[in-house]
Amino acid sequence: MGLTIHYEGRFKKGASLPDMIEEVKNVAEVHQWKYHIYETDFPADSLGKEEYNDKIYGIHFTPPECESVQFTFLSNGRTGSAFGLKHFAQDKDAPQYEYLHWLFTKTQFAGPEIHAFIVHLFRYMADKYFDEFMVTDETKYWETNDEEELRKLFGYTTAVIEGFRNAFDTFEPEEDESIEDYIKRLLTRVLKKNPRPEG
Repeated sequence: MGLTIHYEGRFKKGASLPDMIEEVKNVAEVHQWKYHIYETDFPADSLGKEEYNDKIYGIHFTPPECESVQFTFLSNGRTGSAFGLKHFAQDKDAPQYEYLHWLFTKTQFAGPEIHAFIVHLFRYMADKYFDEFMVTDETKYWETNDEEELRKLFGYTTAVIEGFRNAFDTFEPEEDESIEDYIKRLLTRVLKKNPRPEG
């Protein structure tokens, strides 16, 4: 459990990968966040092709208490990661192949300010460097830009996670109760104490 942004896209033909890397690097350095640079130039005439090589292009950075934010691509310009290449690229007919191009970052423990910052950075980068950019934001901030609702949802999710953790420490499984039933019982109890905010 935890609030996450999922995204995928295609690098814009005519845009500059080195320029994008430099912009993202500057953001990371200003905030003193760790970053890693991968390959910095796509192979000639590779964008838009179906095939790709085994290298990753672009950059990622890591805000505090947050999973890495990746501006990383396969050689054909589609978003991708080393994890995706390792786990999803082997079989194009497998259902999980569709995950090859999806990236994600969990922001739950980073807080609403970092989450909002990442969404605004995505908006800027999408306009400048992407032909296509799709986002699924579990907070809906990408769609709504509503900071008040964003803060409420972060508060709610944190309360549920803490409640679940405390419930594990407080309530023992009942005799002959399966682990699935035990977890369902705890979750029901926690959600009853912490109703989801409207909106």
